[in-house]
Amino acid sequence: MKEAATAADAATAVNAKADPALVEAINQVFALFRINYHNQYYAAFSDAEQLRQIKKLWLDSLREYPPAQILQGARRAIDDSEYLPTLHRMRSCCEESLPALGLPATHAAYVEAANAGDPPESRQWSHPLVYWAGGDCGFQRLATLAEKDAWPLFRERYQQRCQAFLETQHCDPVPAVPARRLETQPLNREDALARVKQLRAENEL
Repeated sequence: MKEAATAADAATAVNAKADPALVEAINQVFALFRINYHNQYYAAFSDAEQLRQIKKLWLDSLREYPPAQILQGARRAIDDSEYLPTLHRMRSCCEESLPALGLPATHAAYVEAANAGDPPESRQWSHPLVYWAGGDCGFQRLATLAEKDAWPLFRERYQQRCQAFLETQHCDPVPAVPARRLETQPLNREDALARVKQLRAENEL
């Protein structure tokens, strides 16, 4: 029975029209699940056609993540639970797996970007990707919007940045603080009052 189920599983590779690397990642994920969850796996996926449809669903739902992140997410799911993960849990594991790939976790990156300060270039960023994703969204926007509105916006842009980085291993560094920022010095109270007085005189106020 085990041999028959394994053969059925091997025959359920998702449609080859999709990205081959992504297809391979999904197949590897289910192979990991088969090895680690054994009896649960065969009980849940005893029907070959059902398994093919489930793999297709996972492929469609996880296509925003690069293969390395998907595989790391599967390993995290296995480490964290003795039960087969749901698709929802798998998505969470993919996002939680970023630190294992050398990148800040998604929500931690959001908190960092939302508290960037001004100018954002002067902050000590945990990774340049967080700066660039924050810039994509607009730092002021992230700082003023409620989290329920800002979080989905940042999450999407950050994941896109992570995907590109994991595929290319390239990310531009955080730029230097603009020169005009470096030249700006805050006025003390006396100088500020003098400046106001000067402006009033110049404008005959």
